[in-house]
Amino acid sequence: MKKIIITLTHLLIITSVGSQNTVTGTFTGLAKKQIKLVGYSGFETYAIDSIQANDNGEFSLSFDKEDFGMAYLLSQNNKSFVVILAENENLRLSGVNFELPESIKIIQGKQNQLFDQYATEHPRREQTLSAWDYLTKIYELDTLFSTQQTPKQAIETEKKRIKDEDSLFLAGLPEDSYVSYYLPLRKLVSSVATIAQYRTEEIQATFAAFRNINYTDLRLYKSGLLKDAIESHFWLIENSGRSLDSVYIEMNKSIDILLTNLLSNEQKLNEITEHLFKFLEQRSLFSASEYLASKLLNEKSCTINDDFASQLESYRAMKKGNIAPDIVFPTSFSAPAYTDQNKPKKLSEIKSSYKVVVFGASWCPQCPKELQEISKNYAIWKKQGVEVVFVSLDENKQTFTNFIKPFPFICICDYKKWESQSVKDYHVFATPTIYLLNKENEILLKPNSVNQLNSWIDWYLVQGNN
Repeated sequence: MKKIIITLTHLLIITSVGSQNTVTGTFTGLAKKQIKLVGYSGFETYAIDSIQANDNGEFSLSFDKEDFGMAYLLSQNNKSFVVILAENENLRLSGVNFELPESIKIIQGKQNQLFDQYATEHPRREQTLSAWDYLTKIYELDTLFSTQQTPKQAIETEKKRIKDEDSLFLAGLPEDSYVSYYLPLRKLVSSVATIAQYRTEEIQATFAAFRNINYTDLRLYKSGLLKDAIESHFWLIENSGRSLDSVYIEMNKSIDILLTNLLSNEQKLNEITEHLFKFLEQRSLFSASEYLASKLLNEKSCTINDDFASQLESYRAMKKGNIAPDIVFPTSFSAPAYTDQNKPKKLSEIKSSYKVVVFGASWCPQCPKELQEISKNYAIWKKQGVEVVFVSLDENKQTFTNFIKPFPFICICDYKKWESQSVKDYHVFATPTIYLLNKENEILLKPNSVNQLNSWIDWYLVQGNN
């Protein structure tokens, strides 16, 4: 009986090992170097396997069927080489090292060979198309050439041939292979800059292609292109040469389609919408981020993560045009620009035309840099009627006192950290958080950085633009 158990166990081990696929290679420049196989999972990467190459630069790495999709080999000096991991397809490579891709040969692995072929040919086709586009404009706009119909037709014929050749390659990829999913997606994402600048007639079709992406498809999460697919989509809308109102109409349409697609998967809904929200905020596309926040907060069929929900609620409560809550200053606070007789006791008592409210702390990694930048610009801002109030989330009086010594603006702290009333009133969930208010405490701007705030002050106040 014992012998049977041992035999069965041995068979299970063999079966388990046999279910794995391998990436093997011989790279003469990587002898005795550590090599990792790294896969993609949504916005993140993860280590699949790792090994040290032998004296001849030979190595063998394993992956399971769950690791399918795009991955990359990473050498000890942080140089990488992109590969496709496909079930039932072992990959074998040879070369010098990952820094010399021209030395790398794909000896075995059909999908990788197709990927390598397209990665080589497609950029050449794109470069040629760009050259033909340039000539097309010459033959259409320059009176010296505009009457020449034969070369114009020849150019159009050649452009069509190149596009058809590219499309035929993609259409001929093995059905249900990962490469047949990945390459069209990669082509879409990488094309946006060229389309926005040179092939504007393709903009609407590209919008449609992005809106047709299924964001619940596991293949997308294994592609390493999730971030690029989201950002390229909205970047193209922003840079499509239309009015700002039209830009927001298109963005809202894309947001609606995206949410409809994601409502069946709460985890992906939270991950993707949080990334999109931050991207829109970083690009100061506040109308679109406000629309996204409103749609998510009003959506009853899904649950938003608590931290993300707080961020969205902050946006709704503290959006541009709202009146910011008043802040009552503690009994003791620093106000170097004021005498004891004229020190304001709360935010609303500040007589300046504009007020910058900054929430931060000594323990915040980014805060010292941003506050030093404010200090550098404070004298210029003050002349333009801008006052600054720094609300610290520090808990220790001595720490706070030492931290604010070089700052020439108002600094307050009640030592309650996240439980501070002003922190709650302003829905602060991260530091630094900055608001620009007018005299009536109306929110004019929620800048992402002091640089953005300084640009606003320079444009509207120093230069006097409206």
